[in-house]
Amino acid sequence: MHRLLQEDEDVRRALREHFGAAIVGPDGADRRALARIVFADPAELEWLEQLLHPKVAREHLAWRGQLAATANPPEIAVTEVPLLYETGGESRFDAVVVITAPAHLRAERAAIPPDAREQRLLPDEEKVRRADYSYVNDGSLDELDAFVADVMAKLG
Repeated sequence: MHRLLQEDEDVRRALREHFGAAIVGPDGADRRALARIVFADPAELEWLEQLLHPKVAREHLAWRGQLAATANPPEIAVTEVPLLYETGGESRFDAVVVITAPAHLRAERAAIPPDAREQRLLPDEEKVRRADYSYVNDGSLDELDAFVADVMAKLG
């Protein structure tokens, strides 16, 4: 999605028309300014999601097609989708891995304050219930790496 905000001329044009010229600079959309607007106004967030989510899904499917068409396609392709369940995107995947973290750790790690963003997300418990694999990321990187290696071994 970040690439679309920076490089996709149709997205940049739509952002300029909807939010004004100041929201898009020479390097693409001002993501912080955009976040302040859309996380404060559910209607603006819905508008932005309707603009971006179909493009993100199309790009993902095209990428998977490109991988499959290579001489040696990978056995596993991994995609990070922050709003997977919220957008109904889980049907595009053979398996879903959910990585959660306690709220205080998410707040420490987030570039944007999580309050406005997280109120529209499914609760972690629901995501874990629907996932094929899940992990609480509150430990070391070695522990996370071990979880990922285990999942990859099971999927491969």
